[in-house]
Amino acid sequence: MSRQRIIGFCGSSWRPARSRALVEAVGADLRERHAISTEILDLVDAGPGLAAFSRDGLSDSARGVIEAIERADGLVIGCPVFQGSYPGLFKHVFDLIEPSALKNRPVLLTALGGGLRHSLVVEHQLRPLFGFFEACTVSTAIYASAAEFEAGQALPPIIAARLANAVDQFAGHLKARCADAA
Repeated sequence: MSRQRIIGFCGSSWRPARSRALVEAVGADLRERHAISTEILDLVDAGPGLAAFSRDGLSDSARGVIEAIERADGLVIGCPVFQGSYPGLFKHVFDLIEPSALKNRPVLLTALGGGLRHSLVVEHQLRPLFGFFEACTVSTAIYASAAEFEAGQALPPIIAARLANAVDQFAGHLKARCADAA
């Protein structure tokens, strides 16, 4: 299972970013408990060439991020929440993805916002976005507020429990997908 290509994609345009740290925590748990490696990319990796109106105008680095997402066997999404929604450049990345590219791909959703009032972004915006692509979002998503999550610190027990549950569901989807392909 470790040969599968798992991409963590964060909608952050700077580093360090808490949303990236949350995806890194998911990646660490996937590696430790299921021997699944995750390559993590974000908007910084795409660079300013991402601002093209179409795929033809993308820079090589931006095209590389788009193609890595499309080729992934599974995705771990890290989304910062701004003004109650995902960032525009995060959405722009998925506007450039081929609509059939993510069909039946497991997707684990995470989001990090300023407070608990942003927690529904996962259910009302991220899940429908990946539903459009006919991706298989795992049923447990991970939302943390900035006050609950500090990079490099131990996760609060409730977030750690959700993370472990989501990781197990994601690994189960990957295993089933691998068995179907065989």
